[in-house]
Amino acid sequence: MALKKFCRKAGCKILTNGAYCDNHQQTPQEKDKQRGTSHERGYDHRWRKARASYLVKHPLCLHCEQKGVLSPAVEVDHIIPHRGDSKLFWDKANWQGLCKTHHSRKTQSGQ
Repeated sequence: MALKKFCRKAGCKILTNGAYCDNHQQTPQEKDKQRGTSHERGYDHRWRKARASYLVKHPLCLHCEQKGVLSPAVEVDHIIPHRGDSKLFWDKANWQGLCKTHHSRKTQSGQ
């Protein structure tokens, strides 16, 4: 019998015989299918209009700016993931402008 190892999902402490525990078996493609389309998640024409307006008023990446670097914000990030909550989705106090790199890192980390 082989020794169990920690699940390969970053931060997961579950021991398993395979690469991933039962909680993390899905491929990224399978997870994307379950999320629905961007339009189904609320990223429609109204969002694109609000996003463009926000980026005009907040043109710099907040994370880069905090490090003294001036980079254009190209993404409007929800600071607290809305997870379908429309009130949180449209709360402008929950938005921040980020560059592509910082938005990708934040999204990938699951925050």
